[in-house]
Amino acid sequence: MGKKTDHIAPHIAEFIKNQHLFFVGTAANEGRVNLSPKGTDSFRVINKNKIIWLNLTGSGNETAAHLLQNNRMTIMFCAFEGKPLILRLYGNATIFHPRDKAFKTYSAHFPKAVGSRQIIEMDVDLVQTSCGFGVPFMNYKEERSTLDEWAEQKGQDGIKQYWKDKNTKSIDGFETEIIK
Repeated sequence: MGKKTDHIAPHIAEFIKNQHLFFVGTAANEGRVNLSPKGTDSFRVINKNKIIWLNLTGSGNETAAHLLQNNRMTIMFCAFEGKPLILRLYGNATIFHPRDKAFKTYSAHFPKAVGSRQIIEMDVDLVQTSCGFGVPFMNYKEERSTLDEWAEQKGQDGIKQYWKDKNTKSIDGFETEIIK
């Protein structure tokens, strides 16, 4: 059933490319563990041991705060359509903000979005698959436009103010370094 490997094989990269939803798990040295669902066209496999994902502005910024303390990260995909599969990517991650050179380089991989907050790069050291037999079938309908519309309405200045107001600290009070 389950398999482990130290890299993203081509068939795994193809599976990832076809998914509409993934989950990101992080934890600081203490405090709460965060599990965050992510959608939109925001995930890329760079090579067999490196992925990046575009983190859009949202209500919290837990991933950023956690990665500054402890760079471990787990990403999970579930097959809701087709052949059952659960895929987990384990590794260490680095966070890049719009002020960082790597952000500018990596942003070329994604559609332009006003709410782009960070790009997270993860060095993958373990890829694990499991059966997914208990994951229900769910039909993908379409992406929600709400987040993009909200960000467009706020504009770049409004987004930066939102970061100041809502994204500088985690729910446990840890710094996110979104504003420097």
